[in-house]
Amino acid sequence: MAPKGSGSTEMKAPDILYVGIDLGTLRSAVAASNGQRHWVYSFVGWPKDFVARKVLGKSIVFGEEAINNRLSVDLVRPLASGVIREGTQRDQEAVRQLVLHLFEHVQPAKGQEIRAAVGVPAEALKVNKEATILAVGECADRTVVVSEPFAVAYKLGALNNACIIDIGAGTIDFCVMHGVTPEDEDQRTLLSAGDYVDRQLYDLLREAHPNARFSETMVRQLKEQHGRVGNVKGRVKVKVPVAAKFVQHDLTREVTQACESLVSPIADTLIDLIKRYEPSFQQLVRKNIFLAGGGSQIKGIAEGLTEALADHGTFRVQAVEDPLFIGADGALELAMDMPSERWENL
Repeated sequence: MAPKGSGSTEMKAPDILYVGIDLGTLRSAVAASNGQRHWVYSFVGWPKDFVARKVLGKSIVFGEEAINNRLSVDLVRPLASGVIREGTQRDQEAVRQLVLHLFEHVQPAKGQEIRAAVGVPAEALKVNKEATILAVGECADRTVVVSEPFAVAYKLGALNNACIIDIGAGTIDFCVMHGVTPEDEDQRTLLSAGDYVDRQLYDLLREAHPNARFSETMVRQLKEQHGRVGNVKGRVKVKVPVAAKFVQHDLTREVTQACESLVSPIADTLIDLIKRYEPSFQQLVRKNIFLAGGGSQIKGIAEGLTEALADHGTFRVQAVEDPLFIGADGALELAMDMPSERWENL
């Protein structure tokens, strides 16, 4: 694994390497000031026995490799609701290994000081922030936690009269920007996020197609590939196992219903935040609503949210580009722009 300052470079490296991390419930991403970027599914797997270790050829696997070999490994997903699980030592070790894995791809130069900014849910408790700092501290000399939607806003340059809605797997995070670092009252977190949709979809599929076989991984992949809100063109037709053979099913209704369960809670929370905003500037915020996170890629969600908000006026809702890295990139920019005295006090 990569301890602080490991690696080498032919050119003399800057004294400080800045790193931005989006440590997510489903996916984690890292971006560094040396241009390195990497993402991985937030899963860690240890071979179950000596046979599994021989098949895998390694003592630990991460991300998609861990998911694809889930029958051969003890699979751990150590992040829940966007923060580190308060679970067993195996959960804690999984987070440690996941962070080390991310830093392996950063490739710091020997002797560099590493300063890392890590995104956490908007309303993360103090104990969760401290656990995150502890997990990252093995690789970074100085660590600061920032709100995930604030990191997105920073990358977009949407720092005034704008609202970011980060739809992740564990949480949906809101942040209203008004030209300064956001305070607690400017932010909200909902726990009914992507994982909630997965559970809804799983139950709907089991009820509608009792003879078919569905797994949690299969349902999540179905949502990621075919997630939709409203009258999106085309049907969701997928072959699923029934009595040891694959049979095509039309799953459009179930997928749409599960994904649409996100819309009303998002709309209600957004309205609650905006009505607390300075009245003279509320109309400006309505024109600058940005959707980020994996959930922003659900087909039709921006249009569905706009329609749900119609009774409250005209809104402009748009999904960000590159949702996979925008949180890590924003955290990186925050780290690079942060005044020296802020780092010195950490």
